[in-house]
Amino acid sequence: MIWIIDASIAVRWFIEEEAHTHAEDVLEKVIDRPGRFAVPELFAFEVFSVLHRLHPNGLEAFRKGILPLLQGGIFRQPMTESLAVKANTFINLGLTGYEACYAALAMDLKGIWLTFDAQAHSLIRKKKISWFLEKEMPPGWPG
Repeated sequence: MIWIIDASIAVRWFIEEEAHTHAEDVLEKVIDRPGRFAVPELFAFEVFSVLHRLHPNGLEAFRKGILPLLQGGIFRQPMTESLAVKANTFINLGLTGYEACYAALAMDLKGIWLTFDAQAHSLIRKKKISWFLEKEMPPGWPG
């Protein structure tokens, strides 16, 4: 199983008020087994932007915390026509363009999108390609 990491997870690694034990569990496994994880390329831009808004030293947090993970074996998917077509299906279900890219990547890789976004997860719950991490880790974690 490949796990798609949402930006909502990565932000919890750096913002104390947002910290969550399940986000920490994900980070531990990403460090240990990066090849089991993937992100759409927009992940880096999204996390960079949020860290600059919420972290006292966003650039340094990004440099020391996110870049090594991105360069350490996580699969990074650029936007392609195929991904855009799949993402459009999820936009039609009510996801934003960003959320739709995570969902499309999960569908494409036959993985699970891990997220703290309850609304996005609820919109596509029946597709069985996302998991809301607030209460519990997904079955088969880390797989």
